[in-house]
Formats: sequence, C-alpha cells, structure tokens
Amino acid sequence: MRMIFKAFTKKLFGRKYERLTQMLFIHLIVFWGLSISGFRTRIAPPVLYLTVTAVTAGVMWQALSSKDITAQIQHMLMLPFGQRNFVFSYTAALGLYAILTKTVTVLAILLAVSSWGFIEIVSCSLCAMQAVLMASAIFCLRRRHAAILWAACVPAAIVCLWAHPWFMLLPAANSIVSFFLLWHADGYSFCLIEQKNRRNMAGRNHHSVWLYLFRYLRAHKNYLTNTVVLWCIACVLPLFFQQMDIAFVLPIGFAILSLNTPICILLSCDPASEQAVRFLPGQTKAFCVPYCLFIFLCNAIADMIFLCSMQIQIGGVTVPIIATAFLFALQSAVFSILLEWFFPIRGWKIESDLWHHPRKYLVPAVMLLAYIAASSI
Repeated sequence: MRMIFKAFTKKLFGRKYERLTQMLFIHLIVFWGLSISGFRTRIAPPVLYLTVTAVTAGVMWQALSSKDITAQIQHMLMLPFGQRNFVFSYTAALGLYAILTKTVTVLAILLAVSSWGFIEIVSCSLCAMQAVLMASAIFCLRRRHAAILWAACVPAAIVCLWAHPWFMLLPAANSIVSFFLLWHADGYSFCLIEQKNRRNMAGRNHHSVWLYLFRYLRAHKNYLTNTVVLWCIACVLPLFFQQMDIAFVLPIGFAILSLNTPICILLSCDPASEQAVRFLPGQTKAFCVPYCLFIFLCNAIADMIFLCSMQIQIGGVTVPIIATAFLFALQSAVFSILLEWFFPIRGWKIESDLWHHPRKYLVPAVMLLAYIAASSI
C-alpha cells in the first residue's frame, strides 16, 4: 500500500515532493500577509463549511476525471496489487493533492480575515475528509440519480444543522458511509471508459476544426458542465449588482464570464494535439481562427444571457452596451488564443492544475484595465 501511495504522490507533488513544499510556503505567506493587513470580515460557519466541502469535492472530482492519471492507473493495475490497498492509496493520494494544494489555499484566505476557533478547524477538517471520500465513492458508483441526491443532501444538511452541538457527527458519519462504499470498490472503477464515436466519416473529405472542438467537448462532459454553470452564473449576477451603477458593473460581469477556463486551455491540456497543430503548415490561421471564433461564441452567449437577465431585473441595457459586450467577448477570445499559442501551460501534473492555473486571471484583468483606460479617455 505504501509503495502505491508513494507512486501517486510523487507524480502529483514531484519526485522529491518539491511542489508540496512550495505550496505550503505560499500558503504561509498568504495567511501571514492577510493576517497583518488588518482586514477583517465576518464569515458565517455554514459558509466556511460549504466552501471547504465544495472546493475539495470539485478539485477531487477533476483529479479523478483526469485522463493523464487514468492512464497511469491502467498501467499500475497490470501489476499484482490488492484491490483495497490500491483504492485507498489512490484516494488518499488524490485527497492530499486536493486538500494541500487547493483547499488549504482557500482556508488560508478565509481564516486570515475572520475569527475562528478549535471547533471551526475540526469541522473544516471533517468536511474536507468527507468531500474526498464522498467524491471518490460517487465516482466509483457511477449512478447518476443516487449521486445527485447524495450531493444535494450534504450542503442542505450543513445549512440546516451546523448550529447543533453534534454537527461534527454529520461529516464523520458521511465519511464512514463513503469509506464502506470504497471498501467494496475495485481499482477498475476509477478508470474512465472513453466513448467511441460511431459516426461514419468516410464521406468527409475535408477537415473541420469546429467539428473537432464540438466533439472534444462532447467527450469531456465536465467542460460542458463548466460552461453551463457559467451561464447559470450569468443569470444570477445582476442580483448582486442591483444597487450599483450599470457602467461600473458591466465590465466586472463581462470579466467574470470570460473565466471559462477549460475552453481556453484545449491546446495546453492535449500536448499531442498541440504538437500536431504546430507541426502541420498553415495551422496558425487554419486552427487558431476557428478556435478564436469558438471561444468568442461561448463568451458572447454568456454575456447575452447576462444582459438579458440584467434587462429583466434592472433595465438600462442599450445598443451600445450590447456592442460593448460583443467587443469584450471578441477581445477576450483573441487574448486567450494568443496566450494559448505563444505561452501554453507546461509542466502540469494533472488537468486540475490547468483549471486552477493563475494564468486564467490574466485575460479578465487585462480586459478590465483596457476598459477602464478606454472609459477615462
């Protein structure tokens, strides 16, 4: 079991765990810097527990869905390992990755600007543990309806029962249930089975970048889910902007909706496709132009949903504002393509590293600064 655990942790954190050391150092700097800044705010315990649970479960699910680590699983399962040892070693390694690289970052920020005690720390730890085990158990079960019901009950229970003195028994019991489900799982439950496209393409005598992009999204349901979630956020964003000036909130809304990270990293997350695109002649135009229009389409749909929701709830949407939305979406797409073509992300371990890479904030920041500079002229 120890050997399997070390094999996965070395892949996730580096051969000498150098990435883990760097992340912990960054967490300490962030916590210390925010603590001495003097900024304080009140964060309700259920918000803290929900944030820890959602972040940990989300990162854990992304790690479990990574094609790169699935290939390593298939290779390791060819060796004579015990199934339970493999399942819990794999779950523990990915759980440590999710908690130490992402959850601790969020906790460092939240705890540095709020008041907390021993109960909050223990409850957050239990929530993180239940998120790791529950995400792994749901991933192994592959029963959609049961998974949705289970995932919906946990945040509802946190919101309703957090004030009770026995609240900590809730994540502990959930962790025990998940543990027993994993006890009966096997290593092959973590392997993703790629769906083969059964369409007959014999009659197609030319390539289509658009067809490739849509098929890629269809094969990666989590990318589509992220896009749909972003469109849902576009519907509710005006609720937070009702008391603000529309000229001030529009660029903020457009910037938030341009954070469709998985759509903007299709080359970085697939090195084989990137190598093929760069190797073939004329691909700067043949691939990048359709890819740019594809990102523009995704951004424009999100911005139009945002403006329609704003018109219904607040009003004041005019033709110049609509034109600004299309311009913002186009410029964001162009900048995203330039970053992906000239500065692709290298050295990542699993796809979750790509989703949370700091580069994703570069395009919204540049667009906000450009909007402010254009407005001040």
